[in-house]
Amino acid sequence: MATNGEGALEAKLRVRMAPADARYAGGLIDGAAITALFGDLATELSIRYDGDEGLFRAYEEIEFLVPVGVGDYIEARARLLEAGNTSRRIEFEAYKQITPAPEHGPTAAEVLDEPILVARAVGTVVVPADRQRLQRAR
Repeated sequence: MATNGEGALEAKLRVRMAPADARYAGGLIDGAAITALFGDLATELSIRYDGDEGLFRAYEEIEFLVPVGVGDYIEARARLLEAGNTSRRIEFEAYKQITPAPEHGPTAAEVLDEPILVARAVGTVVVPADRQRLQRAR
């Protein structure tokens, strides 16, 4: 967790997609695995901002741009865009950082020269006023 140069609250995590995450032929990962990462990041931002996990209310938009497979390392990022009285608008992005390279052997992988944006979204978390424990200058 950090703030960017403009003071926006941010969080990120990196995970490897496991065979248990595969839902489709060829070891493709269900988009729900990516949205679960976004949910974890929304929870972290809520805790850091309000001292409460809050509740994910809705996605305004969500796009799955590139397939994700077993063995891919995904870095998911979130940034607090706006904070109202009880709502928190958050931007999410997920990038493929490392991918298997089976053409070089069964355990080969490679770090991508440039991370590939695989999904992005904007969503809203709600934290009821009586659960906001942390004081913020607003």
